[in-house]
Amino acid sequence: MILPCIDIHTHDKSRKDAIINIYPHEQLIDGAYHSVGIHPWHTSNVTTITIENLKALSVNSQVVAIGETGLDALKGASIEKQIEIFKFHISLSEQVKKPLIIHCVKAFNEIITIKKQLKPSMPWIIHGFRGKPQLAQQLLNNGFYISLGEKFNPETASIIPIDRLLFETDESTLDINKIIDSINNNCIL
Repeated sequence: MILPCIDIHTHDKSRKDAIINIYPHEQLIDGAYHSVGIHPWHTSNVTTITIENLKALSVNSQVVAIGETGLDALKGASIEKQIEIFKFHISLSEQVKKPLIIHCVKAFNEIITIKKQLKPSMPWIIHGFRGKPQLAQQLLNNGFYISLGEKFNPETASIIPIDRLLFETDESTLDINKIIDSINNNCIL
């Protein structure tokens, strides 16, 4: 997997050299890379138009990843509805041959189970991971990539192999290089 930017996930539309997350109703920004998807928090009101817009955007060369999608046990539609929409994103990721950027809150067992069942060929990236090393190891053992941002667990950061570690600004105002430096300087060796 080769992504074109160091910052693989941001919501800040002014960032350069980042993959900017947009929703299916938004426009692409000229000269920028994007990911597009339906966030789990917004799964209650998904329409046919939303799905069609997502499909149309997904094939654009400026869209380099599908998502942010995933499961959130604390917010959004029922977990069953979220799984349905998540599986649609997985199928789309496979069709357009682009990585999947995943938001996950208190639903890691479900995400891992779905990955084992579907056996996708495209990379799955857990974004904004703040969990413990044991969970990170479980994700790594199941083929996930892990993206860290401004808030991270230093002990976890130290166990992620460099070829499976990604970086993001997400909603942080910090520069991506400051986030990378913080991760490098705070790893527990």
